[in-house]
Amino acid sequence: MSFLSASLARVKPSATIAVTDKARALKAAGRNVIGLGAGEPDFDTPGNIKLAAIQAIEQGKTKYTDVGGIPELKDAIIAKFKRENGLTYKPNQVIVGTGGKQVLYNALMATINPGDEVIIPAPYWVSYPEMVALAGGESVPIVCTAEHGFKLQPADLEKAITPKTKWIILNSPSNPTGAAYTRAELKAITDVLVKHPHVWVMTDDMYEHLVYDDFVFTTPAQIEPKLYDRTLTVNGVSKAYCMTGWRIGYAGGPAELIKAMQTIQSQSTSNPSSISQWASVEALNGPQDFIEANNKVFKERRDLVVAMLNQASGIDCPRPEGAFYVYPSCAGTIGKKAPSGKVLANDEDFVTELLEAEGVAVVQGSAFGLGPAFRISYATKTSDLEDACKRIQRFCGNLR
Repeated sequence: MSFLSASLARVKPSATIAVTDKARALKAAGRNVIGLGAGEPDFDTPGNIKLAAIQAIEQGKTKYTDVGGIPELKDAIIAKFKRENGLTYKPNQVIVGTGGKQVLYNALMATINPGDEVIIPAPYWVSYPEMVALAGGESVPIVCTAEHGFKLQPADLEKAITPKTKWIILNSPSNPTGAAYTRAELKAITDVLVKHPHVWVMTDDMYEHLVYDDFVFTTPAQIEPKLYDRTLTVNGVSKAYCMTGWRIGYAGGPAELIKAMQTIQSQSTSNPSSISQWASVEALNGPQDFIEANNKVFKERRDLVVAMLNQASGIDCPRPEGAFYVYPSCAGTIGKKAPSGKVLANDEDFVTELLEAEGVAVVQGSAFGLGPAFRISYATKTSDLEDACKRIQRFCGNLR
């Protein structure tokens, strides 16, 4: 008999981390591999943010802090929500966690009872359903097709809501598709949610600042004040501020929920790193101009990758509004024979054969709940992206 917990059987390891690890191992073995699996900006953390961390260390700010974050960071988060999202929170309505992932996890652990349902538009970030499963809930994925820009349709949402629905998780701009909801599209979703007062809203706004072509970001509680008392607005410094390894996420929401999340955190990790918190104060309060400069590069890369992938035989790549991912369909390659002699039965075969034949690591769409497709992160240097896209074109051209 296994001594491992039964809840572990409900959870799969992260597919995105698995791809990154495999690419790393092949590289270490001497293969020329381009890894496009990790959702991590290749830009360095800005100097003023690094300096704030160094100063925090030198000033001895290296002790335990309040479990839910230092007051200075909470103040910076409150100011950010007000300034950028028109949302007003008090300090007891804000929590800081070790990355956005922990914040989402704490919220689910604090609220889910066995049998509770969580609506998750698909394609989704790989961790959402796994976190729901760990908390003892049931995921209810709603497939959002490329025809609808990978966005949830109000009628589909209405159909999916049952008396057991506890949460809906909304992620815009999206990981893995880069799709972002316009104000009008979000309003249509919030109109449905207003009619169902038992459904809570969890928004993952991690890619808020990574939008292109004059797209204007909005978040549900900002659009529909009636949802304010049952919305957890989650964000973090990882993506826009190039601080993935610093591990700071945060959320604003109802005080009762925040207190419950803090209870979970107090018995698991306690406070996030004190040094990362001081760096994040500077990130939120300091100059923001580098974000626009980085976005200019991301937009150029997006346009390059979309154009080159659409020249690959059997690939169809939509152009996303935000984040740093594209989510091309590889339906046109299924049933064809790879150079190894293997017939591609699904997108997992596609990504495996692509890695073997051409040394390009991408993540299969089935891991995100919608295939046959694959996710590419274009948060890597432009020359590597160009090389990788040429390899993908060659791979697709060699399918028979």
